[in-house]
Amino acid sequence: MNSESVFKLLIDQEHVVSVLNEAVAASRDINNNSQEMTHAWLFTGPPGSGRSNAALAFAAALVCKSGGCNNCTDCKTAIKGVHADVELIKTEGLSIKIDEVRELITRASWSPSVGSYRVVVIEDADRLTESAANALLKAIEEPGLRTVWLLCAPSATDVLPTIRSRTRSLVLRTPSTSAVAALLEAESISPAMANFAARASQGHIGRARHLANNSEARSRREAILKISLLITDVSSAFKAAQVLVEAAKAEAEEEAERRDDAELAALKEAWGQQGSKLTQGGAKIVKELEKEQKSRTTRMVRDYLDRALLDIATLFRDVLLVQSNSLDSLINTDLLSEITNIANNSTPQATLRKLEAIMNARTNLSHNAAPLLTIEALMVSLK
Repeated sequence: MNSESVFKLLIDQEHVVSVLNEAVAASRDINNNSQEMTHAWLFTGPPGSGRSNAALAFAAALVCKSGGCNNCTDCKTAIKGVHADVELIKTEGLSIKIDEVRELITRASWSPSVGSYRVVVIEDADRLTESAANALLKAIEEPGLRTVWLLCAPSATDVLPTIRSRTRSLVLRTPSTSAVAALLEAESISPAMANFAARASQGHIGRARHLANNSEARSRREAILKISLLITDVSSAFKAAQVLVEAAKAEAEEEAERRDDAELAALKEAWGQQGSKLTQGGAKIVKELEKEQKSRTTRMVRDYLDRALLDIATLFRDVLLVQSNSLDSLINTDLLSEITNIANNSTPQATLRKLEAIMNARTNLSHNAAPLLTIEALMVSLK
């Protein structure tokens, strides 16, 4: 891979980079009918695999006059999602609604401003409502001559079958621990910390970087693991669930408050607030923003809980390794005595059931199940 290419941002994804490079090469010829380049793509892969990074890098390569040099203004603005010919759609709420998609389809139909293509990147295609997905399907079925759609989702089954059938699919894999650790070391992280963060994040690049650079994040992670170690009966399981959910809510609300106040102030200023009054139409816009902020906070709580469950999963992964007499790749070495105690008083089959319960809880949360009830049920199964 060219070290100066936009695709250098993709870690341990050589198979995907190869396909995208071929597509970019085919796209340079306007009259090219090669199957290497198509108008709609679906990037899938587990969280942290870099599916949205891959889509943005591809978008940059398509609008760059040099095919993705990573140095020009086109590449840099496309990667940031602010290029005139790159539409970046991502949601911090629970869903992408039909009104947003209709507006997007209108903008996508415009001719490119400065590049050869108009590229639309939808980071969370799995969060499209059914009506929004159907509207998007019609746009993909009747593509503009120079419009390219890049959809991102955890898996192909998270989007409509009809959309899947009209897109070219690229599956990204979870980066290896060694690849993530090497990336962190290149960012001046010590080898020991880089290795720990890479293992603890289970290959999630963003989470690994966050753990390596944030001592508070490491402290929160340690506290979460210790909560799960204190479960001895049903009562302690319910208490652990309550502590975990309240901690997630507190963290989400703290982050939301910091962002919400700044966003509201900026919006009111833009709508010419004078005293307590806004110009005509401003009050409606403020209410819409407040609704979006509430949805974002709800999603943040679920995201924090999902991250906590992944951390707890590493604990039981270590238990299973001890039960298998394999200590070389333990993540939570500082809790080895507690992990060994659990391993000696359980069976591999029981540990596997607990890991399955954790994954099922993550799935239920992603389907908008009630957080407290979901975590309570999980903690009871972990006692």
